[in-house]
Amino acid sequence: MTRRLLQLLIGLAMYGVSLAMFIRAGLGLDPWDVFHQGLAVKTGLSIGTVVVIVSFLVLLFWIPLRQWPGVGTLCNAVLVGVFADVGLALIPKFSHLGGQIGMLAGAIVLNGIASACYIGARLGPGARDGLMTGLARRTGWSVRASRTGIEVVVLGAGWLLGGSVGVGTVLYALAIGPLVQLLLPRFTVPEVKRPEIPVAAADTAVAAS
Repeated sequence: MTRRLLQLLIGLAMYGVSLAMFIRAGLGLDPWDVFHQGLAVKTGLSIGTVVVIVSFLVLLFWIPLRQWPGVGTLCNAVLVGVFADVGLALIPKFSHLGGQIGMLAGAIVLNGIASACYIGARLGPGARDGLMTGLARRTGWSVRASRTGIEVVVLGAGWLLGGSVGVGTVLYALAIGPLVQLLLPRFTVPEVKRPEIPVAAADTAVAAS
């Protein structure tokens, strides 16, 4: 359990920092973060604060879907936003294209590693991932269709609110799935199997009792 918790926390911290890197690259964000940034622009709140608020609002949609949050779900709802703001405070802006491209590439790779870490810890999905899988389970839609539908809606809403859509949005959509698929087996914490008691030993123990 210690390894799982540590991996979860490291993964969420990296995820928040990767969001800050996407913003500093200035070449477009993933769909949910386009939405978060658009809300931040309109409300004047930090993007980290918006991420936390939206996470808990999304969890309300879990209720009719009969989804239950895990420890990882609640940590995800809080820590990604916190570390996004920390990252923005530490990472400088880039005014030249070379730096922006390097920052974008680093953000995609770090996001993939972070996703594999917190998913592989097996302590509960993030609020947005749980919404996707819960909707698929309750409606009979495929997970891909549920994810696409949700992300199209939040991307459109975020763009209308002033969120950043660009080449980074497209590259993220193309790269993140294969990257997480490649890395997830390396970070998935195996389940601890309880040792099986031989039948003869079990019979002896019952007789002794």
